[in-house]
Amino acid sequence: MSDEQPVRLHCFAHSLGGESLFEHWPASAGPGVEVVPVSLPGGSRRRSEPRVNTHEALLADVLPRFTDPHPGPYVLYGHGLGAMVALSVTRALHEAGLPGPALLAVGAHSPPPVYAALPDVRGATDAELLHVLGGEGAVPPSSDEGILLRAMLPVLRAELELARALDEAARRPSCAGPLTTALLVVASQDNPLAPPTVADSWRRWTVGPARTRIVPGRHFFARGSRELPRLLGRACRVTRRLAQQPAPVA
Repeated sequence: MSDEQPVRLHCFAHSLGGESLFEHWPASAGPGVEVVPVSLPGGSRRRSEPRVNTHEALLADVLPRFTDPHPGPYVLYGHGLGAMVALSVTRALHEAGLPGPALLAVGAHSPPPVYAALPDVRGATDAELLHVLGGEGAVPPSSDEGILLRAMLPVLRAELELARALDEAARRPSCAGPLTTALLVVASQDNPLAPPTVADSWRRWTVGPARTRIVPGRHFFARGSRELPRLLGRACRVTRRLAQQPAPVA
């Protein structure tokens, strides 16, 4: 594989996350894989830019990097809110009749509809948002997740507006029909926000092959994980091999 173009693994972080989430992934992903963290406006590398909070603004910012010709198959991975971003990009490419990812991988997130039950972000109190974001009591306030939610609530409000917008867009019927993209759903055993029981519900978003993998950890299992980038690295190499197979003769 050393003489071949690597499979690009474009990664979208969870809410409040940044590119540093993926900084150790190149070593763990293994050979033939190029890890490409995607920075969104307002993120760690683009702090001076206002955060996007609509479906249209997100696609205007992110989609151009995927509409240019790619040298080979690529994979999208989204963690938490990043899963909704990856899904939105994949659907937009599909609806535009453009080549999309060879594999859509999502982790730590339930499939749409997810945010319909949230109170209006702009008018909700801190207590209302923390209660809903914490799984209506599923996340203890003293846990890592609970402490982070409380500390970062002002930024979370902006990201929740984007989350609701992406959720609403995903629930609108697609003019191009269902996705045909292969799907990999990664769930963690102890994640109260997106337990493994919701993983199978992702399968209705594509008519392509779908697989589920369960990994250790809670909601932020991507942080410091070596198992997750290894899993995705193997998926990228399988994607490469499948792309090299000759097309069946009709």
